[in-house]
Amino acid sequence: MNTVPFSVYLKLICVALFWGGTFIAGRIVSTEIPHMIAAAGRFLVACVFLLLLAWRVEGGLPKLSRQQKHATFGLGATGIFLYNICFLAALERMPAGRSALFVSLSPIVTALAMSILFRERLGFTKWLGIAIAFVGAAVVITRGDLMSVAHDVSHSMGSGELFMLAAVGSWTAYTILGKHALKGLSPIAATTYASLWGLLLLSMGAVNQLPMLDTAKLTWQVLSAIVFLGIFGTVIGFVWYYEGVKTIGPARTAVFNNLVPVFGVSLSALLLNESILISMIVGGVLTIAGVSLTNRTSH
Repeated sequence: MNTVPFSVYLKLICVALFWGGTFIAGRIVSTEIPHMIAAAGRFLVACVFLLLLAWRVEGGLPKLSRQQKHATFGLGATGIFLYNICFLAALERMPAGRSALFVSLSPIVTALAMSILFRERLGFTKWLGIAIAFVGAAVVITRGDLMSVAHDVSHSMGSGELFMLAAVGSWTAYTILGKHALKGLSPIAATTYASLWGLLLLSMGAVNQLPMLDTAKLTWQVLSAIVFLGIFGTVIGFVWYYEGVKTIGPARTAVFNNLVPVFGVSLSALLLNESILISMIVGGVLTIAGVSLTNRTSH
């Protein structure tokens, strides 16, 4: 049995750190410039590097079949266009730390969607994990006041929370499409095509938002945040994540996703001076425990 190089685990921890950092970068960008312009900037940077990567590693991009065109467009529309609009809209309206905790729900929502759409069987352990994760999410959303949901949902669910839940839904659609719709495409090719489709859709929206752009707000912090989102949050994160999938398998790699909200909350406290609520810690621990339980029986 081959020993896994330590560098693989180190890279996966860095991926979680980068993805946790996207909430801080997204918060900086979303409060200063129009969302479509910010997201288009992110994927313009990402596409340049992804195209260079595809050329260097795989000698360029393959020609797509009709089915692959539809599939990669679906990936671009859900995981890039819709996700980024909802992600930035949420970060404009709520703290980065709270937003990061919502991401822990992605594997749970994906498991539920697979069960409903593809009749994938979920055993007792998975259902228990899903239940624990949802209780954890409810604790975060309601800031520990679970009874408020029974009395008044709008009291605990602001527009920021709704946008973040929509972002989780978009990412779930992206994940399922990626699993079932892509045949014969490498992860680099699939991600590059998805990013190009996403950039095309975002650019159409960005053109309409140009009159709303205040160029004085394009400070070095905002531009650095866009570059960080494009290079570290998209390209390097994706390459190292798939390196992990290839080396230690998808189930063990997915466990590192549990570190994303941990880094997101920690960085938002350190860099944005956001307060960490007890409900965020308790809810976050419950959600991560639930996700771990659900993933434990995944192969």
